Amino acid sequence: MAENSMKKTGARPVFRNIHVSQIVTYRLPAAGVVSILHRVSGALMFLLLPFVIWLFDNSLSSEISYERFTSAFGAGVGFLPGGFIKLVALALIWAFLHHLIAGLRHLWMDATHAVTKEFSRSSAVVTLAASVLLTLALGAKLFGLF
Repeated sequence: MAENSMKKTGARPVFRNIHVSQIVTYRLPAAGVVSILHRVSGALMFLLLPFVIWLFDNSLSSEISYERFTSAFGAGVGFLPGGFIKLVALALIWAFLHHLIAGLRHLWMDATHAVTKEFSRSSAVVTLAASVLLTLALGAKLFGLF
């Protein structure tokens, strides 16, 4: 009905940005979710860079620092419990995996000019599924489930 009234008046449809209050109810397509999570994962990796440097330094400096490194995941460090350290490491694992897979998706789309709506949706779903499944597998190993 709205299209008929626009044809009669010759008016063009008006597209407005969503309001901040509509963010919770707005449903993004899978490609939009992957795009936002790609940015979030990049920011998370950047913010956790000091933690990564600490992990790398303690794992390679000496045998004593390596023992301290491995005990951090069990007993914790200072007031931080070992479970929290594992959760931070798991967040870093997810950020790396998601950023890598989403980046490869973007490179593939740029290199092959595969910018159709269907490919965008299906590759976004594959990206989300692969990053979550790989994170779950590595998280199970991190938390000692196998």
